[in-house]
Amino acid sequence: MVFALLILYRILQVYYYFLIASVLMSWIPELKRSKFGQIIDQIAEPYMRLFRGYLIIGVLDFTPILGFLLYSFGLQALAFLINTL
Repeated sequence: MVFALLILYRILQVYYYFLIASVLMSWIPELKRSKFGQIIDQIAEPYMRLFRGYLIIGVLDFTPILGFLLYSFGLQALAFLINTL
């Protein structure tokens, strides 16, 4: 069971990097429109879509920050669970 949780943890860590790449690419429209950017966006969008529109102040969208915080807390909780087993 610990081995399965470790694999899950590593997969979720990789997905976290996809989320970071998606947000960083949103600052560079040409990169986001490239084939690479579209693939990254397709991978990251299902999670980020859960938070879209909840945390907008003026023209600033703080959705990625909320998404990253919750995802990070989830990863930390999973790491704590793995370490206690």
